[in-house]
Amino acid sequence: MPRKQREFIIQANQLGDGLLIAIVFWFAHALREQLAYAFPFQNRFLGYSIEFGMIAPFRYYKWLYLVILPLYPFLLDINGFYTRAHKLRQRNTVWILVKSCAICLLAIMAALYFFRLAMLSRSVVLMFALFSVVALFVKDRIFQAHMTRRARSGKEVTEVILVGSAERNAEFAGLLDEHPEWSLRVAAKLDPDNNLLTELRKMLHRYPVGCVVFNVTQTTFSEIEKAIVACEVEGVEAWLVADFVKTSIARATVDDFYGKPLLIFRTTPEISWQLVCKRLIDLAAAMLGLAILGPLVMAPCAVILKLTSPGPVLFKQRRSGLHGRLFTMYKFRTMVTNAEMLKAELEIFNEMSGPVFKMEGDPRITPFGRFLRRTSIDELPQLWNVLVGDMSLVGPRPPIPSEVQQYDPWHRRRLSMKPGITCIWQISGRNRIGFDQWMKLDLQYIDHWSLWLDFKILVRTVPVVVTGFGAK
Repeated sequence: MPRKQREFIIQANQLGDGLLIAIVFWFAHALREQLAYAFPFQNRFLGYSIEFGMIAPFRYYKWLYLVILPLYPFLLDINGFYTRAHKLRQRNTVWILVKSCAICLLAIMAALYFFRLAMLSRSVVLMFALFSVVALFVKDRIFQAHMTRRARSGKEVTEVILVGSAERNAEFAGLLDEHPEWSLRVAAKLDPDNNLLTELRKMLHRYPVGCVVFNVTQTTFSEIEKAIVACEVEGVEAWLVADFVKTSIARATVDDFYGKPLLIFRTTPEISWQLVCKRLIDLAAAMLGLAILGPLVMAPCAVILKLTSPGPVLFKQRRSGLHGRLFTMYKFRTMVTNAEMLKAELEIFNEMSGPVFKMEGDPRITPFGRFLRRTSIDELPQLWNVLVGDMSLVGPRPPIPSEVQQYDPWHRRRLSMKPGITCIWQISGRNRIGFDQWMKLDLQYIDHWSLWLDFKILVRTVPVVVTGFGAK
């Protein structure tokens, strides 16, 4: 994983650890306070005398956050807690935590002595030290288990194509094997001297590729430039261990991959807190939408569908998501059950250019289905797709795999961002817009993405849904 993405994950971990440390310190004080109420006088327990005197309220301890919160995560960082090699994590974790905690404990004791704060209970500090080591260790194990499970599941894995000699590809693949937590998996290895451009395009269309690594030495610069431009056209990241290449869309950033210099040509937004906020907004909106609209709108619609039309309530269809990865998209069924078989007979009435099919007054649509489409209620089950991470609230609409196979190369760049329930196309006329213009609107969204743009699209979606503008 490139340095900037690793730094982002480290910063997110440090923030999470800082919050966990703050909670543990408060918990240590709360537990000590409760023990004072439970054992106000000397008591005999298992042959030992136990006595917990009353302690000062937590407001007298808050100032210690000024020492603990900046110092503890810093000590973890300089002791290598966030940069441990995957194979050494279990062996080194406890020692790093104990060492960092001990130094932090000494700093706290020094602060107590320097400011002569005898009213603060040292037992609170000792309990905090013990609990913090346990809490951070458990959190780390959960995090690592999640990363490993995600890598093995394949759902969040980024497929990688290696371009280089057999020796260099093997070296880079070995580096990826040493770091499974970064969820990068080799989909194919290509020889740069063997029809590179033709083979690369085949591999880009065969696998849901997230990036291509050009690790070459002797291949001519012109061929590599053509290959990188092919990646640029299709919206796939290109990692180049080489010199600069001029591109018209992709933004070049200098990075490194565990000591190997890289030039990354990226047409999609780089990982950032904005993207994290986008995902958090998706999660919150999907959970809220399912909780509120589920019983009020979706359940009654499901009942009406079942009563008015034979067949299943939900329509399930395989769609192409991020980088072309297939997933099952859910909608309320709005057509008769044999709609796909009837489609071939209606092809001559297709009113859309390109590989998509749309027609006014489609006879396959049921009466209630027409209402669902006009109001966009049929799209509400896709909140589940948003919740599980296959889709976002805003993004290019997910295409059918058979349509993707008919795309021109520049059309495929719309697959470089997670698909959404609504997009610029839907608020600009939907089915009244030609196919190529639709594709250009999606690329416009990708090239100018921001949280503010998402917000404007969501706001403009409301009147489009209410009026049914452009729906068929």
